[in-house]
This record gives sequence, C-alpha cells and structure tokens, in this order.
Amino acid sequence: MARRSTSQKKIDDAAFPVRVRNVVPGYGFGPDLIAMRRWLSNEIGEADHAGHGASVTGMDACALHFRDLSTARSFMAAIPELELADGTATLTYSSPAAPFGRDDQEDADICNLYSLTRSQDAMRQLFDGLKDRTGNLPALPGIFPDMSAPIVRDGPEGRELVIARWGMPSPAFALRNRKTDTGVTNVRNTESSHWRRWLGVKHRCLVPFTSFCEYEMLGNGGRVPVWFALDDNRPLAFFAGIWTEWTSVRKVKEGETTNQLFAFLTTDANAVVAPVHPKAMPVILTTMDEYDAWLTAPAEEAMALQRPIPDDALRIVARGERSDPRQE
Repeated sequence: MARRSTSQKKIDDAAFPVRVRNVVPGYGFGPDLIAMRRWLSNEIGEADHAGHGASVTGMDACALHFRDLSTARSFMAAIPELELADGTATLTYSSPAAPFGRDDQEDADICNLYSLTRSQDAMRQLFDGLKDRTGNLPALPGIFPDMSAPIVRDGPEGRELVIARWGMPSPAFALRNRKTDTGVTNVRNTESSHWRRWLGVKHRCLVPFTSFCEYEMLGNGGRVPVWFALDDNRPLAFFAGIWTEWTSVRKVKEGETTNQLFAFLTTDANAVVAPVHPKAMPVILTTMDEYDAWLTAPAEEAMALQRPIPDDALRIVARGERSDPRQE
C-alpha cells in the first residue's frame, strides 16, 4: 500500500484496472490499516494489488487497484468501516490501458449481492423429498461474491440442497498473469464455449433467494443499494444457476482447493430494474414448472427461460442498506 510514482501508477493502471478510492480519516486509518494490510496479504497477495495516493477535492484519500471487480467488492465487504471517497462505490473504473477485459456479454458489475432469509423448511416444503445436506443453515441477509450459499440441484439420489461457493471458474483470458481465480458470479453469454460445457442438465441448479441488490447511480456520482423482491414479504424464489466442482487457487492463503462452485444467468433488465440498472438483471424463476424445466429440460427449452421476469412480478422493497433484513 505504499505510494507509487506517476510512471509506476500508469503501469499499475494497466495491470490492475479496477480502482477503489477510500477516504483517509483525520486520525488516519488506525486499526483499519492493519485489517486492510492483513486482508490484502492473506487473501490476494502482494503481487495482485497496488496502492496509490489519490487526489480528491476536500479530502485525503488512497486508491487501491485490483485485477478484477469481484476482488474489489470482496475487499470492501471485508472492511465495512471504509468510506468511499468519490462515488467509486460503483467499483467499475477500468483503465483504457487494461491488458485484458471481460467478454462484452458478461455482466461483471451486476447483482453481486443478494439475500436469503427463508428457512430450509421452506425449501423442503417446496420440493417433495428434497435431501437437505446443508446442516444448520442460518439466515443470510447479505451474500457477497465467493461466499458459501445453498443451491438446489438434481443429484444421484434425487433433488438435493447443498452448499456451494459463489463464483464459477473464470475464462482463461481473465487469468493471465494472475495467481488466483476469485470466480465469475453471473453469466450472460450462453453461446461462449467457456460456459456451454456447464449448460447441460448435469450442471444446472437453482439458487434460492428472497431479494437481490443493484446499485442506483446518484447525480453526485455516489451510489445507493436498491433491493428487489417478488413482494414486500420477500417470498422464496430462485435464480437460474449453473454449478461445477473445480480445483483452483481462490485465495493465496488457502492455496489450491477443490470446491463446489456456482453462478447464475443474467438477461435484459425489465422495467422495474432498468431505472436502477439498465444493463441487465438475474434470470428469476418463480413456478414449479420453471424449476423443473431448468433442472431437467433439453438445452433449447431450458435456455428459453433466460428472459426478464414480468414487470408486475417484481418490486423495490428496500434502499440504502448493504444487507436486506430478515423477513419470516
């Protein structure tokens, strides 16, 4: 996190295209600095981030640069005391010198936060004979990238509820010169050869949720989290997901591990989501016919479900919080 020269900053802009600017409090970062350094060292390693002083009118700030959006968001979630300096809550800054980027069809900056506050019993009641392999599952009011969360899939002994880690394996181009793969949380381009291998029946799953978050851009450059659900009671619904078992280095401190991983599909935003996030929204399934079709239907029929949920089936239920309160 040492300050770098201007020439070094240009180099880092290319290598670490995602930037987060944080306000330096009048008393300094204090204990937060220790937590920041520990997280950066243990989670991603010294070679996978850079730090610089930042010029922000009226305040001292520092800028941290990361290789990808998911890592930047994980950093902010791990150190919630940090205050973003200049509207960079978007965490979408990309240097024009970036040596690689995402497929144009990937929605890397959408729906990287959702909530599940309904109980396991609600899922067991919905799916007859569901085998619950999750243990004692707590309410999850804020699920961030790389966290573990439940998915429903068809296993060798029937439909089952299991725990998996959020973030499917990244495409090869996104891993150049990287030591870790924090994963891709949502998938748009189902024609990509990288994703087609996991679109068959064996790798499809349902991702239970009660609400999901998109960020609304304000006129001053800041952003506010906006939560969407089927209605104010946050009934149980599902994203159309995919899963796989994969061996990789997710975090430097973990080394190579084998994990069950998942992500979910995205599609065009409907009229409810578009004013907040016009680019895209998750693929949401709400009926048993849709659940069964996604888990069991031939690919052509299943992929037809990759479409926006009807406008009247979704609403805004909360604003301003980084987690959605429990609703039972």
